[in-house]
Amino acid sequence: MLARAARGTGALLLRGSVQASGRAPRRASSGLPRNTVVLFVPQQEAWVVERMGRFHRILEPGLNILIPVLDRIRYVQSLKEIVINVPEQSAVTLDNVTLQIDGVLYLRIMDPYKASYGVEDPEYAVTQLAQTTMRSELGKLSLDKVFRERESLNASIVDAINQAADCWGIRCLRYEIKDIHVPPRVKESMQMQVEAERRKRATVLESEGTRESAINVAEGKKQAQILASEAEKAEQINQAAGEASAVLAKAKAKAEAIRILAAALTQHNGDAAASLT
Repeated sequence: MLARAARGTGALLLRGSVQASGRAPRRASSGLPRNTVVLFVPQQEAWVVERMGRFHRILEPGLNILIPVLDRIRYVQSLKEIVINVPEQSAVTLDNVTLQIDGVLYLRIMDPYKASYGVEDPEYAVTQLAQTTMRSELGKLSLDKVFRERESLNASIVDAINQAADCWGIRCLRYEIKDIHVPPRVKESMQMQVEAERRKRATVLESEGTRESAINVAEGKKQAQILASEAEKAEQINQAAGEASAVLAKAKAKAEAIRILAAALTQHNGDAAASLT
């Protein structure tokens, strides 16, 4: 790393600005800028100046003037977002499964002074912190939760890094897990578990289909019996109503005949006609 190779410079340069040809940036190869009295600081860079070995000020982008011999540019900090590949590491989950995990760390220098004097190698320190935090957070989760809660795991790692890196003037923007490598035997067990789960779901669905079919058949029979009994009841009611109507009609006819006969008897010579009859 640049800061470790410079040994004391502590310069944290943007390693992701490598050109398409694969060559490193010019500033990384040429070292720190020299004091030429009149200096032009590029945008998104902060140059830390020491006067007689003591911190003096931080040069802002644009035109700056320094005193020869007394002033010296000690650190050059990039204020752009920096991308760091976190090397693959082994971690043990809560259910004692060893995983191989690597990730990508996105950070930015918020305070050039703290980044220069707060830690020897900020990039190395943050990388090591990300690895230890990852192992610690994975130890709190089981294997199944690791795959389901990757977003919450990333957020926990970012929070832990920001708490420790605040005194270094660095802010972690986000952390992303790239790959999770599971041991072959565990992968086979997971595959068998998935297949068993699928067979279980298929069996459950089949049994539920059979149950629904039986319920539908029983409901159909029940409805048929209800309809048949209602039809028989309606038939009996209709039959009883018909018989009652017939009895009533006969009674009315008989009563009418008696009335007519009684009226005939009250007429002149009715008794004689009745006797004759």
